[in-house]
This record gives sequence, structure tokens and C-alpha cells, in this order.
Amino acid sequence: MPRPAPSAPARTVPPAPGSLGAGLRHPVALLRWLWLAYMTPGRPGRGTTQQELRWIYTAWLGAFLLKMLGSSWDVSWHFKWLRDDLAPPHLLNSAGTAVVIALVVFHSYTGYGVDRRALRLMQVGIATFLVAIPIDILNHRINGLDITSWSPSHALLYIGTAIMLAGAVRGWWLYAAPGRVRDLVSLGLWLFFAENVVFPNQHQEYGVLSLRAYEAGETTAEQQLLDFAASQGQTPTMFMLPVPSWVHPAWLLCAGLLSLVVARKVVGLRWTSTTVAGVYLAYRAVMWLGLVALDFPPSVLPLVLLVGAVCIDLAVTFRLPGWSAAPATAAAVYAAGWLQDAAGLLPPWNWSWWSIALVLASFTALWTAVDLVARSRWLATWREPVEPGRTAEPAAALGGAPTR
Repeated sequence: MPRPAPSAPARTVPPAPGSLGAGLRHPVALLRWLWLAYMTPGRPGRGTTQQELRWIYTAWLGAFLLKMLGSSWDVSWHFKWLRDDLAPPHLLNSAGTAVVIALVVFHSYTGYGVDRRALRLMQVGIATFLVAIPIDILNHRINGLDITSWSPSHALLYIGTAIMLAGAVRGWWLYAAPGRVRDLVSLGLWLFFAENVVFPNQHQEYGVLSLRAYEAGETTAEQQLLDFAASQGQTPTMFMLPVPSWVHPAWLLCAGLLSLVVARKVVGLRWTSTTVAGVYLAYRAVMWLGLVALDFPPSVLPLVLLVGAVCIDLAVTFRLPGWSAAPATAAAVYAAGWLQDAAGLLPPWNWSWWSIALVLASFTALWTAVDLVARSRWLATWREPVEPGRTAEPAAALGGAPTR
């Protein structure tokens, strides 16, 4: 009678660290425990406890904090020094990207903390971002200086980041238990989403002060940067303010404020938009102080964003439709912009009637579209989790209790 095949020995999992601080004090032991306890194959929708979700999505917040710090420093850096692939801001941003890659690999292999749609968003987002990196490097090699935030290769970076953040927002919102922690992490993820959306406008927000300093004979740019720009046939105005004056207000409303409209509707807290915009501006103010202290160029702050955010929260709270709320919000933003411009603290805006009318009409159409999608049957279906992992394995073997 043949002997039965010996069964594989069970993996011995070391005890978990007693606290986050204890784990960080012994990173090798922490990583070994994480690997043995959680790096087992699974499918999206695998059962995950609330504590495990908090660990996973805290890592997402930390990754995007690194990316945001690096990118904020990077803008100011490019108004002072020539571009360098291994510049400190790039390395800081790359550290955050490395953590994101590790998280996407973790979700893909284990199935923890995501449904299939959230996982696909994360995978498509990081793939788009990684494809954009060599394209951006090649673009700089071909086009020389090209520090503008508005180049096609940079647009791919923003799009990839937005898609992967959308996956993280979905995964957290599906599986986190309602409560304060769920709300705080959601606000953090939407903060990073909104920062990524309005990021291109920082070029004009730095450029307006850098150009003003240059014209006053007190340039904040190193001479090698100015000489290289001249050798590429670019004037200081061309690389400090490279886009038309209608771009900044149009992008702030039709992209930045639109993302806050979506955040308000998804999160549902009364002051969601105001909180995200206020924290973003506070972060920019702290970065402004730190960068100026390190002798890097300063920027103006888009304070008008906060005005629009308050209008959004009030409009959604009082159930105003987009077709009526958007024009009023745009008018308030332009009025606040006029005051900020009068104080010399705003990039160039196009104040012609046709430009304002086009921005107002576009913002109204986009907000109305968001309202229509919010009421659609498609969205109700899309919000349901797609969980092959939860139906493929018995509940007792999923590693945690269902969280919804």
C-alpha cells in the first residue's frame, strides 16, 4: 500500500510586534513578520480585519506623503537649479513611488484590502506612472530645459497618480468600518488626490514671483539655469510663465474644484471640501516657510481655492444642483481672485469676458455631469464590490472577518 505524500510543513509565523513603535525600532523583524504572516496568495476581496486595513492604508498615506513632499520641493528646485535626475526632491519622490509599487504588488499577490476594481485601478495607475518616467527622462534629453509642469510626459505622471489614488480611495471606502478613522483616512487620500490635480498650477504660482524677482534684478535662479535657458532659445518669461493666462483659473476651477465636488459627494462630511482645501493650503504655507528658509524660491498660494471649497460644501449641504451652484461658485472664485490679484499675490489671470464665460460654462457642465453620474444606475452598480476572493474560499480561511 503506497504511503501518503508528506504534507508541507506549516509556516511558523513569529509573534506580531507589540506596537507600531516597537515594529519600527526593529524593521528587519517587522518585515519578516509581515512577510510570513501576510505574503500568501489570495484573490481580491479576501477577508481583512480593521486593524490590518489600518496598517495597509496608513502605508498608502505614508507613501503619498513622501511623494507630495518630494514633488513640492521639486517645483521650487527647478526654479533655482538645472534639472538633475538624482536631485534630492526626485529621490524623495522615488522613495514614495517605491512604497506604492510594494503596496500594489502586495495587493495583487494577496488580495487583502481591495476588490477587483480597486486593484485594477491601482495596477493601471502605477503602470501608467512607470511608463511615464522613461518618457519624461527622454523628453528632457531631447527638449533641453523643459521645466514646465504642463508637458505631455508630466501629464502622464499626474494621470497615473490619480488612477492609483482612485483605487486606494475605493479600496478603503469599501472595506473600512464607518467611523472617525474611516473619515480621517478618506480625507487624507482625497487631500493627496486634490494636490495631484492642482499640482500643474504651481508652475505659474512659482513663476510669477521668480519672474518678478528677475525683472527687479534680484533673481532667485542660479546663473547656470538662466544661461542654459538662453542657450535653448528660451527667455525667462517663456520658462517661468509658459502657458496662457487663462490656464490657471480654468484648471483651478474645472479640475481642482471639480475634484473637491467629487470628494464632498463621496466622503459625505459637511465640510469635506473646505477641510481638504484648508489642509492643502496650510501644507503649502509650511512648505513655503521651509523652502524660503533653505534659500529656495517662494510661490504665491492659491487662496481662492478655499473660497471655492466653502461654496461647494454649502451648495451640496443645501442640495443645490450643479447647474445653479457652479456659476455662483465660479463668480465667488473670480471675485476672490480679483482681490488676490490686486494684492499682487496671484499668477496672471485672463480677465476678458469670453475667458470667464468659457470657464464658467465648462465648470457648470462638469458639475452637472457629476450630479447626473451620482444619480445613475451605473454608479449604483459600480459601487458594489467585485470580490472573487470572498466567494472562492470558506470564510474561516480568509484571515479575518468581513468588514462590511
